[in-house]
Amino acid sequence: MGAGKPVQVEARHCLVKSCPVIDQYLEPSTVETVSQYACQRRTTMENHNQIFTDAFAILAENAEFNESEGPCLAFMRAASLLKSLPHAISSSKDLEGLPCLGDQTKAVIEDILEYGQCSKVQDVLCDDRYQTIKLFTSVFGVGLKTAEKWYRKGFHSLEEVQADNAIHFTKMQKAGFLYYDDISAAVCKAEAQAIGQIVEETVRLIAPDAIVTLTGGFRRGKECGHDVDFLITTPEMGKEVWLLNRLINRLQNQGILLYYDIVESTFDKTRLPCRKFEAMDHFQKCFAIIKLKKELAAGRVQKDWKAIRVDFVAPPVDNFAFALLGWTGSRQFERDLRRFARHERKMLLDNHALYDKTKKIFLPAKTEEDIFAHLGLDYIDPWQRNA
Repeated sequence: MGAGKPVQVEARHCLVKSCPVIDQYLEPSTVETVSQYACQRRTTMENHNQIFTDAFAILAENAEFNESEGPCLAFMRAASLLKSLPHAISSSKDLEGLPCLGDQTKAVIEDILEYGQCSKVQDVLCDDRYQTIKLFTSVFGVGLKTAEKWYRKGFHSLEEVQADNAIHFTKMQKAGFLYYDDISAAVCKAEAQAIGQIVEETVRLIAPDAIVTLTGGFRRGKECGHDVDFLITTPEMGKEVWLLNRLINRLQNQGILLYYDIVESTFDKTRLPCRKFEAMDHFQKCFAIIKLKKELAAGRVQKDWKAIRVDFVAPPVDNFAFALLGWTGSRQFERDLRRFARHERKMLLDNHALYDKTKKIFLPAKTEEDIFAHLGLDYIDPWQRNA
């Protein structure tokens, strides 16, 4: 597309499928197969198969709303695989030899190839429960169980929920409704960078040597997201414990903090390694809503400011690399990284540490590169982790 004409086909453009009969005559390096693990695939923001991955995203979300973990994971893995392919799927033959694709996911692809859409996806989009649960969970502080409860009461709109005097909202949910129009809208990269500058300048006043790192989708090169995530720590172990409280006080004094909820650390080295596959980390964190001035916000803002959702996490410096890897994402990349560690390396990986079950030792890491090296994986840059 960039050249404006057909270009010469090079080896890097081709997805070579492995065939045992042919492989015996080839050098190992000339045969390229697609890994079942997202942590062994490089996935940029360039998606050649969005028509399929969008369909899988809807089906995965619906399965999650129905608490059907198996189908949810299947659709997520299929979407992750297709995002990594360097070419568009144009026929059923293109699916041969690819991992992570079962009968259901292949049927969705084949429907789209033949009819331009999938009837299962259309059924979900027309489903009242799906649309209502999606709406309710878009409110900050509202999880699946609460959304299901409201739906069973017969509510179909946010106005109906707010009008019911019998419902007692949490502090977080009250903020979610109050600033809904702003925080349900996408946050663009420029807004994330503006928030980042405010946070860095404020942290420098508290701890000049502190390390502030933007994580999440923006670290992976995304142009927009639903919130902005930061990891904050200090070069000296133990000094990070008071960072968030002082940061919150400073933001309050600036008059830009609309909401905050600090969750104190429950991090305990003696409880490592964590054997829960997708457990939340135990570092001190803060869920906040920050007021961004109108001139720094993107798009039309009716008032003088826009509310932006921000998360702060304060891991000890010894655990910083693991926290950075975990909070950078993507969700599927992290799931597959932990699955690879467990099944292929007999190790346990989470946001706190990497534990070798064979040697019965923790493997230290100062950088993300160290973690990949321990796992015997090629390092993948954040912008290639959009799985």
